[in-house]
Amino acid sequence: MSTSVPSGRRNMLCAAAALGFALTLAPHVEAQAQSLEQALARAYASNPTLNAQRANVRAVDEQVPQALSGYRPTISVTADAGIQRTNAKIKADGLQPAQTLNVTNKPRGFGIQADQTLFDGFRTKNQVRSAESNILAAREELRNSEQNVLFDVAQAYMDVLRDYAILDIRRNNVDVLKEELRAANERFKVGEVTRTDTAQAEARVQGALTAVSQAEAQLNTSRATYRQVVGDDIGRPKAARSVDKFMPKNLGAAISVSQAQHPAILAALHGVDAATLQIRVIEADLMPQLGLEAAAQRRWDDSYQLPDARTTVGSVVGRLTIPIYQGGSVSARVRQAKETAGQRRLDADSARDQVRQSVVSAWGTIQGATASIRSAQAQIEANQVALNGVREEAKVGQRTTLDVLNAQQEVLSARESLINAQHDRMVGAYALLSATGYLSAGRLGLNVASYDPNVHYDQVRDKWGGLRTPDGR
Repeated sequence: MSTSVPSGRRNMLCAAAALGFALTLAPHVEAQAQSLEQALARAYASNPTLNAQRANVRAVDEQVPQALSGYRPTISVTADAGIQRTNAKIKADGLQPAQTLNVTNKPRGFGIQADQTLFDGFRTKNQVRSAESNILAAREELRNSEQNVLFDVAQAYMDVLRDYAILDIRRNNVDVLKEELRAANERFKVGEVTRTDTAQAEARVQGALTAVSQAEAQLNTSRATYRQVVGDDIGRPKAARSVDKFMPKNLGAAISVSQAQHPAILAALHGVDAATLQIRVIEADLMPQLGLEAAAQRRWDDSYQLPDARTTVGSVVGRLTIPIYQGGSVSARVRQAKETAGQRRLDADSARDQVRQSVVSAWGTIQGATASIRSAQAQIEANQVALNGVREEAKVGQRTTLDVLNAQQEVLSARESLINAQHDRMVGAYALLSATGYLSAGRLGLNVASYDPNVHYDQVRDKWGGLRTPDGR
């Protein structure tokens, strides 16, 4: 039995999370701020991993015209020319004396031959179908790569957004602690506190400065990761918008959707089809082959008896080949292909299990992060009330400086917990979209032209020749 947050409450929580990021970042938003949608669109258009996968799909497209060539004739032209020198000695007989003949011949000729397969045991038909299955598998692998890249971008963007927010509150914490140190020094001068109190405040300030340096280092690392994934440096990021409207309503629906449409599963199933058809392709070697051969040839083979003799030959031949025994090699290849097909079926089962695990994991991340957001918000509110109370009590001597510093640390920790929970929930939402097969440029409504693999396929499918690719290379 799955647990889920009601849709309305879930949207409110996500809105609160986005608002929390927005409030944290609002005072520091710069002119070069960019949105997550802009980052996703840029990566979709220019990410080298995606472009390499698209090129691979275009290469796989060429398998269909290669397979279709089995229906078409093959034509070849041959030509030869040479020189032949003959030295002959004829013995003398009763009528003629002995003779020596030195003859130089220049045999030459040319010919043309055309071969057309009439029946090949359905090899070509099954090769075409297998190639089409490979293309469909390659397209699903491309779609899976798109999902992975978009998720990496979303995660890198949210990491930068989180690290900016944490850096901001840590810098603000330094300012607050410096004010506490100043107040402790003032109270020390009038004898209200001891040197221990000022030393404790000074130590907390130095620790806060160290935390700021660590946050800056983490931010630089996240920015470098973003640069690697997107291909461009990032300015100050904007608060990310919720993607809850694209998510399934409950865990059961998410699993059902993922099993039906995740590209990794679909690619594996197309691989099963291609491997099954490959069995039939190999079995064609056990069936009769029928073809038609047409040839024409002209030769000049002069000799001393027939100088400059010209011969013209034309032929049309039908050829039937019936295989009887090939040494067992074809049978072995058929058995091998059957085992490969079995392996592809197991790969498909493995893909289903992996996708299901990813869905459950992402859903659990969302549930845990949602609960953490609620908890962190309550902690911030309670800790802030406690901090205000401790400060007031410290003014009348009922609390020490250490009590104030500890209360301030509790507020800081709660705020960082909220930021991390908001980050985890948004990343979890994108992970769920990726695990269900919903993470795409079209579904997210990105302002970028969608890549259509059908365009290249239609351009090359029925080409009979030509060395240039459709883009002119």
